Amino acid sequence: MKEKLMQIYRDAEVKASEAKTEAGLQEVKVAVLGKQGSLTEILKELPHIAPELRPEMGKAVNEIKNKLTELIEKRREEIRLKASEIAPDFDYTLPGIMNATGGLHPITQMRYDLDDAFRSMGFEIFQEDDITTEYYAFDKLNFPPSHPARESMDTYWIEGHDTGKAEDKLCLRPHLTGGSVRYMQTHKPPYRFVYPGRVYRNETTDARHERAFFQYEALIVDKDFTFTAGKVMIKSILSKVFGKDVPVRMRAGFFPFVEPGFEIDMGCLVCGGKGCSVCKHVGWIEIMPGGTPHPNVLRAAGLDPDEFTGFYVNIGLDRLVMMRYGVDDVRLFHSTDLRFLEQFH
Repeated sequence: MKEKLMQIYRDAEVKASEAKTEAGLQEVKVAVLGKQGSLTEILKELPHIAPELRPEMGKAVNEIKNKLTELIEKRREEIRLKASEIAPDFDYTLPGIMNATGGLHPITQMRYDLDDAFRSMGFEIFQEDDITTEYYAFDKLNFPPSHPARESMDTYWIEGHDTGKAEDKLCLRPHLTGGSVRYMQTHKPPYRFVYPGRVYRNETTDARHERAFFQYEALIVDKDFTFTAGKVMIKSILSKVFGKDVPVRMRAGFFPFVEPGFEIDMGCLVCGGKGCSVCKHVGWIEIMPGGTPHPNVLRAAGLDPDEFTGFYVNIGLDRLVMMRYGVDDVRLFHSTDLRFLEQFH
């Protein structure tokens, strides 16, 4: 049996020296020391030899086992050192290769900048799922039953869930405002929160429009909040985001969920107000609707419109990014062209 043990050791020694990789060395170890290994088979024979020989043979087996373990670990270290050696023909004078690094998408960065700006003014950040119901997307926002936005050519309805009661009809959210109503239903007034997220509309894409784009909604509801304070808030936020004062104007506009409602424009930063294709050559670009929450919306949230008022804006996040970088086509930001996106890292 001793001769058999020595033969196992010699064979393992040769195979370990021939192993070129750690994986190959592991195969040698398993073949000798594994559950079905040759040394393990010797151990299984010990109960069948003469009792007076068992102590001596057991000691011999353990010695061989320790030697093999030491041999394999020594060879493993040699393989690792060999793998870390620098090739003899390596040219130390060659410049290194810079590791590729990632960065935040410019729309994501703009969102974070807005988060910081609104947090500094005491706003809470709220988020919700992309799928909503007709009940919250339209009914709770004072949209009349015949409003065109409810049609399939404007809203993405979920197949199989596009009929029945408003509470059961599911769609990709066409705007964020319905989520704001849900927030007000589950929190106590006064409210001061923002709600960023992606929205979806079934419309033709062009340089200023996408089917899936980002909005950033802000809502204040309190017992005493003036409309003038809302305009100051808009100018303050834009100044923080762009690092300078930005011209802002408000035009009368109609939206079912605000009364009175306004179209809020900022001076086009692509052309500096001189007129370009982005601003349709008027020097101004619409970036958000705004106004005072409609009494019916406040009632839908469980509030008394005679007691509460407020101010609402829904910022077109993609357009703000266009203004920040002077890019005239929003579709570029939604592309996967790294040549375009890497310049913002």
